[in-house]
Amino acid sequence: MNREAIINLVKDWRVALLLVLVIGSLAGIYLTPPDLQKGLEGNLQFGLDLQGGSWLQMEFQSVIVAYSTDKPVGDLVDNLQKSLEADVIQIDQNHLEIRKSVSRADLEPLFAASGAKIVGYQEGVSSFTADEVKRILNDKVNALGMQDARINLLTPTGSEYPQYVRIELAGVDMETAQEIVGKQGMFEIRIQTTGNETEHVLFGDQITSVGVPQRDPEYQTWGVGFALTEAGAQAFREAALKQGAVDNPGAHHLVMLLDNKTVYSAPLAGDLAAQLRSGPVRSLSATTGTGDAGLDDAMTLEIHLRAGALPVKVDVVGSGSVPAALGEHFKTTVVLAGLLALLTVGVVVYYRYREPLIVLPMLAINLAEIIILLGIARFIQQLDLAAIAGLIAVVGTGIDQLVIITDEVLHEGRVPSQNLYMKRYGRALGIIAVSAATVFIAMLPLALMDLSTLRGFAIITMLGVLIGILVTRPAYGKVIMAILSK
Repeated sequence: MNREAIINLVKDWRVALLLVLVIGSLAGIYLTPPDLQKGLEGNLQFGLDLQGGSWLQMEFQSVIVAYSTDKPVGDLVDNLQKSLEADVIQIDQNHLEIRKSVSRADLEPLFAASGAKIVGYQEGVSSFTADEVKRILNDKVNALGMQDARINLLTPTGSEYPQYVRIELAGVDMETAQEIVGKQGMFEIRIQTTGNETEHVLFGDQITSVGVPQRDPEYQTWGVGFALTEAGAQAFREAALKQGAVDNPGAHHLVMLLDNKTVYSAPLAGDLAAQLRSGPVRSLSATTGTGDAGLDDAMTLEIHLRAGALPVKVDVVGSGSVPAALGEHFKTTVVLAGLLALLTVGVVVYYRYREPLIVLPMLAINLAEIIILLGIARFIQQLDLAAIAGLIAVVGTGIDQLVIITDEVLHEGRVPSQNLYMKRYGRALGIIAVSAATVFIAMLPLALMDLSTLRGFAIITMLGVLIGILVTRPAYGKVIMAILSK
């Protein structure tokens, strides 16, 4: 091909789009953010298999009980909380979540004493509590700057409720992983004095319980309720009286800090100030606003009020680690496997066509597809062994589809006329589109399931299918036409 033909080829929007995405992907991998010490890995996020690290599997110490009763449910909940010394949450009209590991045999007399009967019993937590645990762990991990973390909820076969949570931390030793799960942050409440100055009121150890986000039915505002110890309530009242907050609540903000970082600040409520005049108040509520934004802030504040503590106790039932050296060995093996796959594909394609001008564009387009795929995965997906398997699968299916295009456009070994070429090329794309749609639909359930071993494979495969149909196959059709016509 001469210089003019190459320029015309690059000007075609399909080829231009491919080149722009390849350059953008390389920039995303190596230049954002810039780091002169990056190796070939760039900004790619590697999972536990390829980087080394630790994993913990923890069991929720909680049970879900289905019940029936003719008496007020509130009395049942109060009696259970006092008898078990544990939080009891009403999930719906017929189910309670008891945040303590207790057998059905031990619960039955307690329910009977409250005029209730146990209908069903399962170990685990409600979906709300499970999501709350996942949010808290994510918040902890993100606060420590660890992006290569996976947190998955596991539900045993035949159960409706999650019973385990598994956390994988790439590049983290076992001791640090245990500390992340068990360590609480330092939570502090302060009150505004004058200007931007604040004074200490109490620490998080004075908070006895934290409620779930609730919406005020009258004002439609979201908030989180929490209770103080008697000493904490007394310290809070004394600080409010000392600073004059009970007389001028609007001028004195209540400031909450987690590890010296402000997580909540709002003026003292007028009705609370009136209550503090007459005595200590143990039950407080922090209002966060209305709508979805208020709910999001309330959920975040709930985590901070707990100072990073999980709402339900967990016991470690399994753990393991992958040494960094073994992770590097896996990484090297994966690179060699990928190169060997690409080389093998090239040899097979050359044996079929015996023409380098067909083989080289195929391999180049396939390589470009992998680069674009890695550039996108760099932002949304860790690269573990399952994801790498998806990449290798994309190489194989990609070449397969390029062979379909080449076989269709070649007519008895010769390049057909322009009209016949476009007709055959359109038919090839139709075949590929149907095949890609089948793969996409087959992978979709795996991508939506929270399964750490399969989700990466499904996501990478689906991305590869989309990139192929939308970008690389159209570009290959234009490139192969320009080459074969010469």
